[in-house]
Amino acid sequence: MMPADPLDLDALPAPDAPREVRRFRRGAWQSALDDLAEEVPVALEFNGISHAVMLATPADLEDFALGFALSEGIIAEPGECYGAEPSVSPQGITMHIDIAARAFAQLKVRRRNLAGRTGCGLCGTENLAEVLREVAALGRTRRVSRQAIAAAQAALVGNQALQRRTGAMHAAAWCSSAGEIVLFREDVGRHNALDKLIGALARTPGWRGKDGFVLMTSRASVEIVQKAAQAGIEIVAAVSAATHLAVKVAEQTGMTLVGFVRGDECVIYTGFDRIEGSV
Repeated sequence: MMPADPLDLDALPAPDAPREVRRFRRGAWQSALDDLAEEVPVALEFNGISHAVMLATPADLEDFALGFALSEGIIAEPGECYGAEPSVSPQGITMHIDIAARAFAQLKVRRRNLAGRTGCGLCGTENLAEVLREVAALGRTRRVSRQAIAAAQAALVGNQALQRRTGAMHAAAWCSSAGEIVLFREDVGRHNALDKLIGALARTPGWRGKDGFVLMTSRASVEIVQKAAQAGIEIVAAVSAATHLAVKVAEQTGMTLVGFVRGDECVIYTGFDRIEGSV
């Protein structure tokens, strides 16, 4: 169910906001303006039924809605999402997402109340079985070189405009097999950034047929692996470490998981054969 009136997009908050601060630098206090990242409650409502509330950066929200629906298995393909429109209230933003009847019927069967925070993508799940949901095994069609991963990591900073202004953003990037950053999304939550990227990819014709990988500015946690696997992403690289649970799930799905991507260095946890020259 969509809002009755079209939204004035000017009503959406900016992704960052200035704030006067006192900063100690070079041995003295000084007044300054800092840009702070916005952190806004975003409710995801499917066919009029509230499903999840996440704290997120209010940018690329249509990508976020579509990516969340795909990465959580609520819809099986982008065509099952007919639209996503935001409405703003004093409490936050609601994304009104219209999905196919089949997907909505399945959602009602497995109903859960997932209340997220910027540091956790699984908070509020009703039982342990739902935490590690089953994900179909990935194909083995992608290969990438260590040099391409290093090139993407080196190019990442230049794309992080919000991070440069606020210092509080995670990023998710889809990178070509040559290490070029093709698509890029930022958010205060690492899993939100990935959902936004997945949504943006879903709107890109033919992306599944192209070699590439996802690069994250965060650690490789289990929700990152699950969301990427659900979206059919075979290779995930992260600038920080992977957790043990993330590695176990990556191994089960057949994903190549790479961590500690810093300069020419990296660690491959699973799927060594997809990284050229590693075996």
